[in-house]
Amino acid sequence: MPLIMEDGINVDDLFGEPNSLALGLPPAPSTKGLAQCLDEMRLLGCCEKIAWSRLGCIACISADGLRVNVRHLQCLSSDGKWVLGDESPLGPVTEAHGSNPLVHLSWNETGSELAAVDCSGRISIYSISIALNSITGLRQASFDSSDDSNQIVGMMWLNSQRSIHAFHQAAKVNGRWAYSPFRRRPLGPFHPANKGGLLCVTRAGQIKLIYQNPDSKWAELPAELKNTGYSDRLLTHAAMAATQSGILLATYSACQKICVYRVNIVWTPAQWDPTQAKQPNQFPIPAFRFLHCKVETPGNDLSVIRSPDEHVDQPLPPSNSLYSLTRLDIMPGQIDSPAGSTASPWIFAVFSKPIHAAPEYPDQQGPASVIVRWHLESVSQTLHSKFDEVMSKNNNMQAKTKMELHRLEDISTDKYIVSVDVIEHGTVLAVTHDDSSITFYDTRTMAVFNGLDDANTVTCLAQAGFQYPIETPGLYTCFSPNACLCVSLDSEGQIQLRAMEHSFGSTGGLYDESKFSAAIAALTLAFSRGCGSDVNTDDILMVALRQLSPEAQTTFIGEVYRALPVNCNFTTEQEKLMSHPYIPRCLSLQAALGFVGRLHRRPLASAVPWAILQLRHASVLFAYFFQYNKGGQSEAHDPDVLRMVLGNTKWSLDFLHYLLNEIFDLADDFEGVFNDQEAFAQKLKTSNSLPLFILLSSMSRAFLRFICRGLRGVHAGFTNANPAALVGDSRIYYTEICQTLEASPVRIDVYEKFLAGIDSAVKHAYQGAGFGDAERPGPEKELLVNARIPPVLVAAVATLLRQTVPTLKGEINRMAIFLRDYSWLGFGTDPRTMEYRKRHDLDILKKFPLRPPLPVGGGGRAAQPVKRRRCVRCCEVSGDTTLPRSLLSFKMIAKLGLLRSCLCGGMWTLETVPASDAASTQSGK
Repeated sequence: MPLIMEDGINVDDLFGEPNSLALGLPPAPSTKGLAQCLDEMRLLGCCEKIAWSRLGCIACISADGLRVNVRHLQCLSSDGKWVLGDESPLGPVTEAHGSNPLVHLSWNETGSELAAVDCSGRISIYSISIALNSITGLRQASFDSSDDSNQIVGMMWLNSQRSIHAFHQAAKVNGRWAYSPFRRRPLGPFHPANKGGLLCVTRAGQIKLIYQNPDSKWAELPAELKNTGYSDRLLTHAAMAATQSGILLATYSACQKICVYRVNIVWTPAQWDPTQAKQPNQFPIPAFRFLHCKVETPGNDLSVIRSPDEHVDQPLPPSNSLYSLTRLDIMPGQIDSPAGSTASPWIFAVFSKPIHAAPEYPDQQGPASVIVRWHLESVSQTLHSKFDEVMSKNNNMQAKTKMELHRLEDISTDKYIVSVDVIEHGTVLAVTHDDSSITFYDTRTMAVFNGLDDANTVTCLAQAGFQYPIETPGLYTCFSPNACLCVSLDSEGQIQLRAMEHSFGSTGGLYDESKFSAAIAALTLAFSRGCGSDVNTDDILMVALRQLSPEAQTTFIGEVYRALPVNCNFTTEQEKLMSHPYIPRCLSLQAALGFVGRLHRRPLASAVPWAILQLRHASVLFAYFFQYNKGGQSEAHDPDVLRMVLGNTKWSLDFLHYLLNEIFDLADDFEGVFNDQEAFAQKLKTSNSLPLFILLSSMSRAFLRFICRGLRGVHAGFTNANPAALVGDSRIYYTEICQTLEASPVRIDVYEKFLAGIDSAVKHAYQGAGFGDAERPGPEKELLVNARIPPVLVAAVATLLRQTVPTLKGEINRMAIFLRDYSWLGFGTDPRTMEYRKRHDLDILKKFPLRPPLPVGGGGRAAQPVKRRRCVRCCEVSGDTTLPRSLLSFKMIAKLGLLRSCLCGGMWTLETVPASDAASTQSGK
């Protein structure tokens, strides 16, 4: 018997009228889990399930709420493409909280410490130690009591006491972009010992400061919020922001009341100097000081959502609206320009209606979400005129000020707001909706960024025309450190990576030059802001690789050098190279843009900065080691430090030999055109010699000179060393360092003479062309950024090959440097170099090949997996998978900036390689 539906019967006919099965059920929400997400946002102010650290680590809570996984951006070593890496579970978080579901994650200002909060209000704190996916516990959740009243409704990390280099905007002046840097001072309060501190507000109306003492132990300061009645004590949301007048705190209670506080933290003593402390345990002690306590707004004011035609200053009648607060934030109005002007802080709230709106409730037929804002203003209190008739003993009495909330115009949207983030270093407010669309507002004016309104001024990526395309909706969203990427988390715990895109005004295959120029300026501004505040910039690199052509990438790099600014001419003032904060950032960006895979040759424009980064690493290492040895300090003879010095000594010497050998070959190759200037110049254009560019660039030539100075200092330090300190491995390593230097086929003073000859050739070339100090940065930048030899330096190349090289022939053993194997350096283009890369993994920091896995068990048939760290940017590896063992080694690694990051500036990630894969890498199989 056929089924009734198989004959295509109209079901409506069974009931005699169309739409008779329309039972009045509301349509299902477009995003799965949206109703539950809104309920969480309504009940608890701290419910961020995913957070992106400024160091580049993405932490997210699993779908079951019991685990925390971390991910990160990474470059694939096979082809150089950037992707979102695999998940790595953080076991210590699960162990700390047990079966209590996790509800909130928060990174500190620098992005190195993570706070995890569970449903009972217990907080555990962790720190990124040596890799993005390797954390160590700092504070256990067991310190806190497990109680519903202890639930966290608001949280804020204390800022670190450091000034940063900020950039206000980019403005076009005479056809070129000019960037406006200024120094932004941090906003307190600060921990006197520069340790971590976390402010929390609980559901029961208690404010807590969880802080770390100088001995790394954690303490807590609780206090009750004043002027709250018993009915107001049950809080659902709290927001805090650091301002110049202290911490601004806003709370929202279950009875729909908002209260605003000004809170200061006073430390005793205010300054902490551990070297002058009388007792080791006499640490700074904090205390709360509440100022300007409480400004209230009645509940009916908050619950009423205005229609567009209502005036904001009209009194509001009582209402039965079912709109609920789902988000509460404070916009602090930080210093946003070089002039130091500040905007008044304002409170930002999001009210949302229930998803299932019923027709019989008219209040539920309004917009899905409404943004309500209040400006916080200080107003002088006025007394009645009769008080003027009373003679006061103090004629200088001034009326006290009070805080008032002035409600601004509401902003309505037909979409549900699921996320609110302040991005781009406080200049942009990003509002994410349930359909994945993101609206960008100016944090000062709340004007919407719809693209490029002013082609001559750029303030942020969104204002310059960058937008996020519509993607699969998610419930929780967080942005990358520079906000040009974001990740969304759905109800099943799946993460989706999204990237900003720009059309550059392209129509019909053509693009608008002004929009393209503004887009480059916006990326440059974002990169400069990231460098100035020491923020990871992998997200900008990923967008640049996806959005920009190779020619546009070169334009972008040139703008970065101008914006920061970096003077590429180091023919004088070479000492500034060692401490310049932005040079390694620029070199790393340039090297990464040309990386196309670990086993593929880098283009010259990428190979030059990559070589300079390694020269800088060796230069700084030798400088610090020489500094420690200068005073004959016995602590400098640490075996781990000496092993790193030994590896870099071998690498530096071989690199110098490699340069000299290639230049000798180049001189032989050009010998036939020495007497024909035009033929010489044409032949030079087709020569892509990395050693020639390294020697011509004043930046890399200065690093080579520092290396020579360091090698001489290392050798001299051996004779002055304390014999009692050189024992065991220390003596073995130091002896091998000296033997390596003494066995070199070319003495260090010959290399210094060689570099001096190049200096002279370059100097005379500039002088002959009439180039003064003001004109030299242009050709130096041409060498470094575009990998092209400028015409002014053609004469210097001729002098180098015709005069400087022949004078060295009697002082070197050319056959010895010709027969040496330079494949391990990785700069050659020959098959031997590629074969070495296939067979061996070289420790990029210590310049030693990583050891193959050690066999265990009988007969050596089984081997343990190999752990190592890999850089997410350059894909190079390091064998150090634990913190340095000695204090000196830790100081050296920290001072070199290599504790969490590679010499290229990319962050480390810890990986476990199966023994079979590691063995095949070492054997070349």
